[in-house]
Amino acid sequence: MIGKRTFPIAGFVLAALTAIGLLVAGMNLWLVGAVLLLWGGSLWLTLPEPEVSEARVDRAEVTRDAVREAIESLGQPLLVLEGNRIVMANAAARQSLGAHVQGQDARIGLRHPDAMRLLEMADGESVTISGFTGPRSLWQLTRRRIDRQRWIIELADRTIEADVSRAHTDFVANASHELRTPLAAIIGYVETLEDGGPAVDAEASKRFLGIVLREARRMLSLVEDLMSLSHAEAEKHDRPTEPLDLGKLAARVVGEVATLRGKERVQLTAAAEGALVAGDSTQLEQLLRNLIDNALKYGGDESPVDVSVALTDAGRAVLRVADKGPGIAPEHLPHLTRRFYRTDPGRSRASGGTGLGLAIVKHIVERHRGQLDIASTLGEGTCVSVSFPPRAAAPTLS
Repeated sequence: MIGKRTFPIAGFVLAALTAIGLLVAGMNLWLVGAVLLLWGGSLWLTLPEPEVSEARVDRAEVTRDAVREAIESLGQPLLVLEGNRIVMANAAARQSLGAHVQGQDARIGLRHPDAMRLLEMADGESVTISGFTGPRSLWQLTRRRIDRQRWIIELADRTIEADVSRAHTDFVANASHELRTPLAAIIGYVETLEDGGPAVDAEASKRFLGIVLREARRMLSLVEDLMSLSHAEAEKHDRPTEPLDLGKLAARVVGEVATLRGKERVQLTAAAEGALVAGDSTQLEQLLRNLIDNALKYGGDESPVDVSVALTDAGRAVLRVADKGPGIAPEHLPHLTRRFYRTDPGRSRASGGTGLGLAIVKHIVERHRGQLDIASTLGEGTCVSVSFPPRAAAPTLS
């Protein structure tokens, strides 16, 4: 409640009586009026200024503290503005923009032309700003009115959404390209066989049909890998609970692969007993087959592939697949688990690779809460290691 001025009634009554007395005494009317005006004005000027009650001040402070406490712990960055000054910035906003923004002029604190436009927009309008907090960042800022003087700005980080959308777009484009290449070859050779002509003799027909078969198998392999990748991604958060002996699983897979590829190329050099993990047997078999297949394709025609299972002192089971091939250049190592990434596209396609093998491995490892490591030295070979938590420590479904 605002305090009121205390009106000096007694002083004005005394001034009026004095004026009447002067008139009775025969003083000039204008002179009496001037005296009365000066006296009354002096009384008014000496009145005390109105004071804001302590209750109202305390209430305003409590309101500010309540707003600050309410927004401080929210996960979304929020700024409260009075005019163009940032009077509050919650923890999420300070972490994203820096603690210095609180108390600053918004035009300095936000530091972006599009953010400046937001300060002139109507209630509920927003702007999307690329590069707001970093080169690849994407933020949406929305301005909302609190009252005549105060506004709140909501900051929503859209960077992850943009990255996911870009990844999906790239994935569709890459998958379409990978499918279109063998499909175009199949159509071309089939049309040539259909047209016939003197150039297409029995030998040429046989060669063309062989190419068609190879490209069809390549398409089938790509479709199967795409389905495996989709399945692995869909189950990424479904933690496996089946108890498995990793050493026995490796022995079985190596035995099957060695029968098809030749025992001299794929060898199980060590299989620790009691290497128990909580896993999905189908996916772990696929993981090991993919790693062995990569080692056979890119490790050199005569290079042996060594598979081993070991136990660490902490009880973790470690699966290793190593080759003695030409190795991989260091600049390629961080990108090997990306979809369709190839260090040598021509060689990969010639060997039947789809570029999805290690991407599938990565998702299977993530589902099993393991750790994937790829080490390679040029001229010496490559070793891929997958470390799994012990079964007792492996998380289970709740």
